[in-house]
Amino acid sequence: MIRDTAAAWLQPLTDLVVRAGAAILEIDRSGKVDHKSDGSPVTAADLAADRVIAEGLAQIAPQLPTLSEERCGLGRPDAPSFFVIDPLDGTKEYVSGRDEFTVNLALVSDGEPLLGIVGAPALGVIWRGLVGHGAERLTVAADGTITSTEPIRTRPLPPPGAPWTVAISRSHLDARTLAFIAERPGAVQAQMGSALKFGRIAEGAADIYPRMSPTCEWDIAAGAAVVIAAGGKLTDASGAPLRFDVPRPNFIVPEFIAWGDADAV
Repeated sequence: MIRDTAAAWLQPLTDLVVRAGAAILEIDRSGKVDHKSDGSPVTAADLAADRVIAEGLAQIAPQLPTLSEERCGLGRPDAPSFFVIDPLDGTKEYVSGRDEFTVNLALVSDGEPLLGIVGAPALGVIWRGLVGHGAERLTVAADGTITSTEPIRTRPLPPPGAPWTVAISRSHLDARTLAFIAERPGAVQAQMGSALKFGRIAEGAADIYPRMSPTCEWDIAAGAAVVIAAGGKLTDASGAPLRFDVPRPNFIVPEFIAWGDADAV
């Protein structure tokens, strides 16, 4: 039942991501930056986007609970289906004046990413996907109008010896991730911020996105759904599918790999 309903929600949720992105762009990013207890930055833009999304979800799907980065103190929703939100992913990029930040909205059902929307408001791009129904890339004008929609799909991993593109973090690159890449010679590194990396994999512009250092569920749930809907997969370091119904302290995911090629190992 939730899968049928999710298809009907896809456009209203996309519009909600557009509005949250607009709220971010309206705020002067040179304003005050606060820090949470874990040291991560939070700005007025994070909170403004979260308010837009919370109010919108209360209208679109009031029956479903939400896990948001800005309201994670409420704990994990005790429900088979719930939304996972990062209202501004890539706050460090945002504060630094770069445009590589995103609005991430996911619907998780029975522990699996089902629907994902990743909006890059400063770039005018949205990637969205519904598992079992495919994925799309949308172009968004400055006034929020969606001007084009095109189907996207991941690409097969290049054969051994051929160059392949690995998407890596601009702000969180670590030694374990570099070692993982070194074990697979021939990589061309594409450095970028936030959940843009998932979008590039989903549209076939990159092959793999490994992160061998901790991140949070709201950073990856939407991107995971988009990649899976486009033909890829998300696993842990051992190759097992990454689930979102596993108890994790502070919602921290120790490591993950997003693969464009679902048959890759």
